[in-house]
Amino acid sequence: MENFLDENFLLDTPTARKLFHNYAKNMPICDYHCHLSPEEIYLNKPFENISDLWLSGDHYKWRAMRSCGVDEEHCTSTASPREKFVSFANTLQYCIGNPLYHWAHIELQRYFDIYTPLSAKTAQNIYDRANKAMSGGDFKPQSLIEKSNVKFVCTTDDPIDDLKYHKLLALQDGFDCRVLPSFRPDKAMNINLDGFSDYINTLAEVSETEINSFSDVITALLKRADYFDSVGCKVSDQAFERPPYSPADDNEVDKIFQKAMNGEAVNEEEADKYKTKILLALGEKYSELGWTMEIHIGAMRNNNTLMFNKLGADTGFDSVGDCEVAKPLSRILDALNSKDKLPKTILFNLNDKDNVVLATMLGNFQSAQAQSKIQFGPAWWFLDTMDGMTNQMKYLANLGVLGKFVGMETDSRSFTSYGRHEYFRRIMCSLIGSWIEKGMYPNDEEVLEEIVKGISYNNAIEYFGF
Repeated sequence: MENFLDENFLLDTPTARKLFHNYAKNMPICDYHCHLSPEEIYLNKPFENISDLWLSGDHYKWRAMRSCGVDEEHCTSTASPREKFVSFANTLQYCIGNPLYHWAHIELQRYFDIYTPLSAKTAQNIYDRANKAMSGGDFKPQSLIEKSNVKFVCTTDDPIDDLKYHKLLALQDGFDCRVLPSFRPDKAMNINLDGFSDYINTLAEVSETEINSFSDVITALLKRADYFDSVGCKVSDQAFERPPYSPADDNEVDKIFQKAMNGEAVNEEEADKYKTKILLALGEKYSELGWTMEIHIGAMRNNNTLMFNKLGADTGFDSVGDCEVAKPLSRILDALNSKDKLPKTILFNLNDKDNVVLATMLGNFQSAQAQSKIQFGPAWWFLDTMDGMTNQMKYLANLGVLGKFVGMETDSRSFTSYGRHEYFRRIMCSLIGSWIEKGMYPNDEEVLEEIVKGISYNNAIEYFGF
């Protein structure tokens, strides 16, 4: 095990090693999409133990544990922290080939200075060593962020949020990271889901807008976008299993809205007509504000009704959808572009069948407004693997401009997940290094330094305007 996850992990050529160690390794991190809690960042309370830090909200780990037959008590329920950690360690030793295995060990090394592989045999010892490190060191959220060299964090926030903790963080001295909100209007769009009418009533109250029609919803959301902008927001995010595009006149959309507010069922076609109106109006607003619009495509959520009723959303029962996305995505982008109101946009797919779709969609709508104005977002969630990251970059390189890629984001709720950036950078340097070694690109250090540092950090800073 002497070479297990050593300094040249994944760096299988001399050029890859040079690119990573000289250019990528020490670059700061711009985490432009994550699910960290701004309240937790501000309150900055230390974690009680490694189970609290690692297992309290990580559905990646829970899914793996369930696949090894671990009962729910040891995943999300009442087992002791030690018992949960041991159950995870018992699981991890079987996760050969899973990025979770690499992420866990990168985190053990970087944050705990523990280089022993985690397994059933070592679980008790590593649990004690990790907790000793936590008791004697600074494992508060802000310290973990700074130790990871993170300079920008964009959290994921609902339009009704008051952004209290973002404001407090902006006034705080001594924390070398900007924590900015991101505008996530999914609940205002999901007209066919339970709780829609209650949400709209809350939106009306927060925005001080009387909402009697779908156009009032737009008015309220635009007000909230202005408020988010005043607190430093530069990114919006919307998630769809399939991008909506179903044009309809205002009267028809308003009738659909009234049905939903009256508690009547809204079918998928009707929901698409409503979502199309909202998304187009918001897209124009994002363009006006100079924001970037992120569109995450392909998650099929809450598949297990029994467990959803027990645990709620985001607990590890989502998977990859297989909807056709090319035509509606093209039409929604074109509708905005035709009015010269298409904002900078990052397209994320969760099904790798859509790699070519998204990588070629970019070229339809590029402009001089920004370098690679339309971006092929990094591999995320179920594609956040060695193969997924490599394939995403290969498709972007084959069909677009890899050198202007904005790079990695964590999409995580964990304060030690920044090891994923190292993982990504090693994979990126390995890929580029292999091309250099094969004579597919000249070994021009000046240009390669710009490309590697750009994908690692600099491109994102320029693209988002941080």
